[in-house]
Amino acid sequence: MKKNKWTNHYVIVAGEASGDILGANLITHLKKLDPNAEFVGIGGPLMQAQGLDSIVPMDRLSVMGLFEVLGRLRELLGIRKSLREQCLANPPKAFIGIDSPDFNLPLERKLKQAGIKTVHYVSPSVWAWRKKRIFKIKESVDLMLALFPFELDIYHEHEIPVTCVGHTLADHIDLETDQVAAKTDLALPSDFYAQDTPVFAVLPGSRGGEVSRLMPLFAQAMVLIKQAYPAAHFIIPAANAIRRTQIEECLSIDEFASILPATHIIDGQSRTVMMAADAILLASGTATLEAMLVKRPMVVAYRFAPLTYAIMSRMQTVDYVALPNLLAPNPPLVPELIQNNATPEALADNLLNSWRDFNDQPHLKQTYIELHKALRKNAGEQAAKAVVELVSKTANTAS
Repeated sequence: MKKNKWTNHYVIVAGEASGDILGANLITHLKKLDPNAEFVGIGGPLMQAQGLDSIVPMDRLSVMGLFEVLGRLRELLGIRKSLREQCLANPPKAFIGIDSPDFNLPLERKLKQAGIKTVHYVSPSVWAWRKKRIFKIKESVDLMLALFPFELDIYHEHEIPVTCVGHTLADHIDLETDQVAAKTDLALPSDFYAQDTPVFAVLPGSRGGEVSRLMPLFAQAMVLIKQAYPAAHFIIPAANAIRRTQIEECLSIDEFASILPATHIIDGQSRTVMMAADAILLASGTATLEAMLVKRPMVVAYRFAPLTYAIMSRMQTVDYVALPNLLAPNPPLVPELIQNNATPEALADNLLNSWRDFNDQPHLKQTYIELHKALRKNAGEQAAKAVVELVSKTANTAS
């Protein structure tokens, strides 16, 4: 850390772009409630813009899968050890782990045992798989900040303090979004504006492993869609320069020559890309919530490394993985195609059907709107209030 001694600080650790969004909003509101506070830990550009001193680049924590993490295990353990030692040497007002439970929860457990207040922001999916983790969570956190109402029951059952704060994305995205304005913001070619031109957003993920597994499948589905609708166009947001190169290399083979003239790759701006689309094909994850919030029909797909999927599928205890389906009162709201079910034919057929159904069945969009409203709680403010209340209780007890 850049300072030898922090005197009024929070340690905040996020390992993903979605966590960076939540963390930045949290810091914004913590500064309002605790103006002299300082922030140190691990975060991305958004958190750093709000004043976080990040000790390592956030992408060093961005790894997914039971076996994929093994290649980075020594580095991850070293980062965690360094954080633990510095927190113990100079205790923060609170440690706040944002998502990344496999990294943050063991660290939180050690810090809680040492008397440091710990907060975990974003509930692990204990309601979906590995339910026994709830006992480790109880040992690790003084407060859980959950995003969704359906997550509260299991914490109440195990007497773990929990607050539902809603989701920052629901606060920041308008209930109605302007497709034409989004196309203009992206400076798309004129042929993307034609009335008879369906535009499909294709989001193969932000990690290298995701893109390598999903982009070839998605590209094959794009070919099938183009055959069914010759006027179809596609927009693909690349999370960074490395992912852009990876996507371009995938599309460079002869098999995909037919879709290249109708495909536009955008640097970043994934939300705007989704807003500009008529329907979305995307990897499972937080992006599915964003797609729901911009009110676009979607198909959710994912492929894990085979060994990872073999283990995870045995632990899963819910029927769905996409957030819109978990939130919907009558799921499934959107199609999910996982592992071997994610074939090019199934992806193309389901995406086209979802696009047509969404236009023909107004109640689907209304369901999206109602779910959006339910998640609008001013998440950053609610999370900051809960953290400050926890810290204040600790201070009052100590005095």
